[in-house]
Amino acid sequence: MPTRFSKTRKHRGHVSAGKGRVGKHRKHPGGRGMAGGQHHHRTNLDKYHPGYFGKVGMRHFHLLRNHYWAPTINVEKLWSLVPAEVREEYISGKKTDSAPVIDLLSHGYAKLLGKGRLPEIPFVVRARYVSAEAERKVTEAGGVVELVA
Repeated sequence: MPTRFSKTRKHRGHVSAGKGRVGKHRKHPGGRGMAGGQHHHRTNLDKYHPGYFGKVGMRHFHLLRNHYWAPTINVEKLWSLVPAEVREEYISGKKTDSAPVIDLLSHGYAKLLGKGRLPEIPFVVRARYVSAEAERKVTEAGGVVELVA
């Protein structure tokens, strides 16, 4: 559409350019930002932002964010952390003079849990936390559990 036909061109010369009485279309008629959330904008906040106002529960002062970090892994998934070529060597029986070391922290896990079964191949597991059942299964398979900080 050519500029000369646009609505703003037609409004030129008329005092308020289609915006009502002088002074009506100005500044911030509803307030700035979230103003009036509990007053004149209440319906919008109730409909589209439920729960925006108010408090819930108690504050936890000095919360240590990573204090409770302990991702878990089950015994049945342990061998999947060993590279495939190395795993094949131990399962086939080619390597019997050494045992693979599985460091859970370097794989992003902190705790070893006892779900599942293990092959009867000795190995060393390093973890921060180990459940009693997991430790029993690892030692029965001929392995060793090392606790690390």
